[in-house]
Amino acid sequence: MTQETTKAAAQKLLATSFRLTRHDDIGVITIDVPNERVNTLKASFVDEITELLDEITQDKHLKGLVICSGKPDSFIVGADVHMLAACSSAEQAQALSVAGQEVFNRLASLKKPLIAAIHGPCLGGGLELALACHGRVCTEDDRTRLGLPETQLGLIPGSGGTQRLPQTVGLARALDMMLTGKQLRPKQARKAGLVDDVVPHSILLDTAIKLARQTIPQPKRDWQEWLLSGNALGRKLAFEKTQAKVLKKTRSHYPAQEQLLKVVKVGLEQGITAGLAAEAQAFGELVMSVESQALRHLFFATTEMKKERQWQGGKPHTVHRVGVLGGGLMGGGIAFVTATKAELPVRIKDVAHHGIKQAMASAHGLLADKVKKRHLTQPQMQHQLGRITGTLNYSGFERVDVVIEAVFEDIELKQQMVAEIAEQCPEHTIFASNTSSLPIHKIAEGAARPEQIVGLHYFSPVPKMPLVEIIPHANTAPNTVATVLSLARAQGKTPIVVQDTAGFYVNRILAPYLNEAARVLLEGEPIEAIDRALVDYGFPVGPLTLLDEVGLDVAVKIAPILEAELGERFKAPEAFATLLEQGRKGKKNGRGFYRYRDEKAKLTKKRVDESVYKQLGIKPHARLPAQEVAERCMLLMLNEAALALEEGVVASARDGDIGAVFGIGFPPYMGGPFNYMHQVGLPHIVDKMREYAHKYGARFMPCAVLCQMAEEGRSYY
Repeated sequence: MTQETTKAAAQKLLATSFRLTRHDDIGVITIDVPNERVNTLKASFVDEITELLDEITQDKHLKGLVICSGKPDSFIVGADVHMLAACSSAEQAQALSVAGQEVFNRLASLKKPLIAAIHGPCLGGGLELALACHGRVCTEDDRTRLGLPETQLGLIPGSGGTQRLPQTVGLARALDMMLTGKQLRPKQARKAGLVDDVVPHSILLDTAIKLARQTIPQPKRDWQEWLLSGNALGRKLAFEKTQAKVLKKTRSHYPAQEQLLKVVKVGLEQGITAGLAAEAQAFGELVMSVESQALRHLFFATTEMKKERQWQGGKPHTVHRVGVLGGGLMGGGIAFVTATKAELPVRIKDVAHHGIKQAMASAHGLLADKVKKRHLTQPQMQHQLGRITGTLNYSGFERVDVVIEAVFEDIELKQQMVAEIAEQCPEHTIFASNTSSLPIHKIAEGAARPEQIVGLHYFSPVPKMPLVEIIPHANTAPNTVATVLSLARAQGKTPIVVQDTAGFYVNRILAPYLNEAARVLLEGEPIEAIDRALVDYGFPVGPLTLLDEVGLDVAVKIAPILEAELGERFKAPEAFATLLEQGRKGKKNGRGFYRYRDEKAKLTKKRVDESVYKQLGIKPHARLPAQEVAERCMLLMLNEAALALEEGVVASARDGDIGAVFGIGFPPYMGGPFNYMHQVGLPHIVDKMREYAHKYGARFMPCAVLCQMAEEGRSYY
């Protein structure tokens, strides 16, 4: 063999993603994609897998097979989503699906038992591969998750998952998993029949090899599953009930869910061959849909952000302990995600025992729910709770690296906190303010170490809302920003860095949206009609419900700050102040646009408080088309987002999209305000705004940058 031939063979070996080794009469196929942290399935693997299967088929000595991962912490996290961007037609995307189906069909038809040995995430195409095996065993490790999350990208499983998952776990559970993207933990997967065994990682391979030497029994169907999928009437009822739920939740904005139901139904009624053909066709069509393109845009944007570890050259310092000032709703939530997600000790300081007890009770309730659902054991819960402690003074703060302040929105109080932390904490301690409206540079005025002061704006409820705004002032050190970026990610958050201006980014684009909803109300449109219009448009809650959630007192306090710095367009309708004067703060005291409590202060079903109309001097009457109500609120948000980007409040259109979707629930199927404007075209947005300006006033006139970009044919992406 020549030197060149040896070199070529070595390069081919290094490039190989699938490696076959022999354990006596059992072949072990190891998947290890070179130069990648995790395994993803690529179209280029088809030839490699085919060649390997040809070798296996001809090897008469092999009695069984095991397929496992060469990565230490994951099995296969799915197919490589990037390859979909190269598809210029539905036919090309359909061909990708067919190629994957053919490979997995060949795996399923092997005459030798094939067992998937799963450790870590087994998602999307990874689970489809595992479903094509004759059996599956997974580790009990908490990192192990099994699921088909394709609908979260506006797609459906494209390599047989829509057909094999119902056969494996039953129709009801399969639909629930695929429609929601739900991922099963190891014990849940075992109970569902998705895996045959759950074992410690140390014996995973040995268990899989043992299983590969056995004949794999076919899954048994109980009578309930037969009623659902084994007869025509059961199937009809199951699909009709599920479809009604899907339409209620998606408002037809997410076609993948509806397509999924159709494809699964074809397979159950006409057989797997017809089902696979329907799956491939639907997959191809969905890849080219604007909804999937928008959802994939968000996926790529968040993936890119996770890789950004520095900010303006700053490097994060290691955080060992965190202090939280204030044990209220926000402080308690911040302490919870710090202790449970970041797994850091957190010390809460409050002025009263009640605040600390409230924070501890909230954490206990959230963790107890996880124990109830068997996501945590009781000892694990106690261990996590043990990371949270409280104090009425600054004891314990002499060792914290970051202090997150969550006290009342009062500039003097926050400045006092800055001074006290400078005295009580080490010199390196970072002070992060969870303010929603106050300028960070004002909070830092007179500080001993202003370079270590930064804004860290969480959204309520903290355990659920994914976004955090990080707000450096002019003198904040890059290392400070990098450190809180790292901490926020450890807390499970998606952080964006925004400029220190009124409202930052999220509240700035939200204010015009809420103000316009109030104006529509003052014109006589019913509360429930306004909220329904925006929910039907794709927002998680309506604007008036959101105002109740935020608190009318907060809205009234923020509005003048925005108006003073940003101008007349931020002037809030008098309705907010009028209702606040009547003692309506929103959900926090049970009365806002809706009533949340009865006379005995017991929680009741939320209902519109009809007395609002009398207090505002209006007679409600639904007259506007829902589309017009939604567009009036939405267009002002888009216009403000464009201004915020032009002024550098957000660094990029990408960050603006992430902030809007994760911070206020901007409809994900649109991909964020900038992606939406890109998709529909800026000329359309400008024309629509001018139309509304003619009808409702100058506040709808599009800003100069939108007009210029539309005229020049430019866009945001």
